[in-house]
Amino acid sequence: MIIAATDGSPAATAAVEWAADDAARKKLPLRVLHVVDRLPYEIPRYPIPGVQESIVQSGERILRDARQAVRARQPAVEVTTELVYGVPAPVLRQEAEHSSELVVGSRGRGGFAGMLLGSVSSHVAGHVHAPVVVVRPAPATAYGEIVVGVSESEECDPALDYAFEEANLRGTRLRAISAWELPVHILGPEVVYDVDEIQHAFRQAATDKLGDLQERFPDVEVTLDIVRGHPVAALVDASEKADLVVVGSRGRGTIGAAVLGSVSRGVLHHARCPVAVVR
Repeated sequence: MIIAATDGSPAATAAVEWAADDAARKKLPLRVLHVVDRLPYEIPRYPIPGVQESIVQSGERILRDARQAVRARQPAVEVTTELVYGVPAPVLRQEAEHSSELVVGSRGRGGFAGMLLGSVSSHVAGHVHAPVVVVRPAPATAYGEIVVGVSESEECDPALDYAFEEANLRGTRLRAISAWELPVHILGPEVVYDVDEIQHAFRQAATDKLGDLQERFPDVEVTLDIVRGHPVAALVDASEKADLVVVGSRGRGTIGAAVLGSVSRGVLHHARCPVAVVR
């Protein structure tokens, strides 16, 4: 099951539509959630007449609109809606544990206009075992390409699996990007290094990573780019002409599981297309 969260904002509407398309591709049911946080309004000494009823009515309207959006976009998708009470980020993290994918908007109604990534999306992506897709409200331009970050770490393996599966289902190209920078300590004049040799080593490591997946998904056209520069900059630049960027999260141990790595966080904040964070 795919779960999409909505609060009626443009980003959330884009997320619901994205989730509907992915549910259709994967032949999975879609569950749309609207999380209501009643705590700010629950003041026993100074109750606000009718506020709870108003919150529920607003939530039900948001869910009706979401269902209609799914029906209009993917009428064959099995869709259910549910209004849930609680703090949005913890509720979504808990719900995502029972899903194959969680889709959220980049910034809801409570965000500041200048922020690209809202508090809910930033506190959900990378914090659950299911892939989390963060969607921005943007013109629906299809470029026919998915971008995925490649590194020597095993942390990127689930992201590669996800990216290949998405490219295979969509029938699109896959661009794998491996970015590297010279360590600061070797920039002294007394240090000699061979850039071509370093470039070759990164290409070989990335090629080894992709080998088995290319055999599993022979129909996916794969392009490998070895970029000298920061991974965030390389992936953000590629996102300008991509339908989806896929990155891994840190996910090491108790602390790592609760904190996004710098690359995934940077891409989430600056990418110009939907971003999937896969642990």
